[in-house]
Amino acid sequence: MSKTITKKDLVDRIAQKTGSRRVHVKRIIQEFLDEIIRELGEGNRLEFRDFGVFEIRSRAARIAQNPKTMEKVKVPPKRTVKFKVGRLMKERLLGAGQAAAAGSKPDA
Repeated sequence: MSKTITKKDLVDRIAQKTGSRRVHVKRIIQEFLDEIIRELGEGNRLEFRDFGVFEIRSRAARIAQNPKTMEKVKVPPKRTVKFKVGRLMKERLLGAGQAAAAGSKPDA
């Protein structure tokens, strides 16, 4: 069963590995996360080589339907964040052989 890792867990782990003070590591990680949020808020794309890409996607307004009442409902437009997994993360998650196969397209 997978375990939930919190920001505190990461801060503690990085502080221990680097010998840095926990408060310093926490400040750096929080600043990093704040910058990601700020850049995405401005509509910018963030690319971390081999890790992945964060980008904003816009969803158009639409008419949806409540399945229980069958009532039509207006859904406003919204922006969401899309994350595309990078090469190294894909290899680590899938295993080297499966990642190569997942990246290749079947012959038509």
